[in-house]
Amino acid sequence: QLQLVESGGGLVQPGGSLRLSCAASGSTLDRYAVGWYRRDPGKEPDLLVCISKSGDITKERDSVKGRFTISRDNAKSTVDLQMNDLAPEDTAVYSCAADIYYCSAAMDYWGQGIQVIVSS
Repeated sequence: QLQLVESGGGLVQPGGSLRLSCAASGSTLDRYAVGWYRRDPGKEPDLLVCISKSGDITKERDSVKGRFTISRDNAKSTVDLQMNDLAPEDTAVYSCAADIYYCSAAMDYWGQGIQVIVSS
């Protein structure tokens, strides 16, 4: 059973950067497409960016293009999200999720989420 754990969240000032990491255990992550999602209360998870098993960026929301970069290290079973030029509206809980096929709102496995707060 694949388990995902996010790390790297926290408080950052506007214009700052954070690097979120999604670490897998129980199975190797190279078998899965992985996405980073934004989770706002009362709303469906919002897919921000997805990386395929082979490392292709298959989905990327316009609001994060040029600011957020997803990458994967299959040897370490991690998928990172580099977040630059953060703004207060980026404040949210962020989750990684994995699926054997592709990214969608209905992924096979989810992390518990990690809080990002952008504030001065």
